[in-house]
Amino acid sequence: MNGCPADAAAPSLVCAFAVTRTAPDAAALAATTGHEEGGPLRVLHTDGLCLLVQDVPAELFDDAALAERLGRPDDLERCARAHHRGVEAAGGRGRSVVPLPLATLYRGDRSARQAVASRAAELGALLDRLQGRTEWAVKVHASESAPGATVPAGAGAGAGTGGGGRAYLSRASARRRDRQDSHTKALAEAESVDAELRRYAVAATRHRPQSERLTGRRSPQLLNCAYLVEDAEGPAFARALARLTTDRPYPAVEVSASGPWIPYSFARWDEEPDGTLREHGKQEVGS
Repeated sequence: MNGCPADAAAPSLVCAFAVTRTAPDAAALAATTGHEEGGPLRVLHTDGLCLLVQDVPAELFDDAALAERLGRPDDLERCARAHHRGVEAAGGRGRSVVPLPLATLYRGDRSARQAVASRAAELGALLDRLQGRTEWAVKVHASESAPGATVPAGAGAGAGTGGGGRAYLSRASARRRDRQDSHTKALAEAESVDAELRRYAVAATRHRPQSERLTGRRSPQLLNCAYLVEDAEGPAFARALARLTTDRPYPAVEVSASGPWIPYSFARWDEEPDGTLREHGKQEVGS
């Protein structure tokens, strides 16, 4: 969200976490810590909706300060965890919740309420859509043990005792074909995994695959998906995942999953209200 630059002299800003129809109980809010630098979590009411917020110091959360802090991996992770705690507090006890982007900031309660009121219809529709549904995260990697995934020991330029350059080039070409064939097969099997899981989901989305630096794996990530699943279909979805991860019917890939989660990936609130300072989101973080 793009907005006006923050006034560095302002003593505090309002950080918003999530929108719900019913407010969390006071005990749950009191037991939850949002951003460590901020005040207690509280609820703003408008247009039949509840906005969970926290007052935070402007000197740490204004436009410039936040950009600097979120450029540091440790601070980014700390802010993301604080934001998730706030969202979880809003969505406790099965409440439908629309999580807001990380570091959704307003100048005050009035502008925060106005932002919600201006999108009340969309937010209400989102809450209805997400009621009784959760998100599952699924990542598919090429198998490190698949044929052609690694170069055999002794297959370098000095391998063999004869044949000269022509034989070496032939072997190198064969290895390239093996790797390409292996990758093509892995991509096809990843699509099969996705097709199976979509049978149990009401919606699915694909995120950008994470880099090897983030995954810590030698093999590439082929799919980074999220599935929106009805609570009633949760057990069937979990059984399908267990078969894919344990039985491995698709040997060219390895499947990992986590969930169920609050459906972040399906709660899009693409708004640009007056008073919004900045959105810091969609950054590549490990999980």
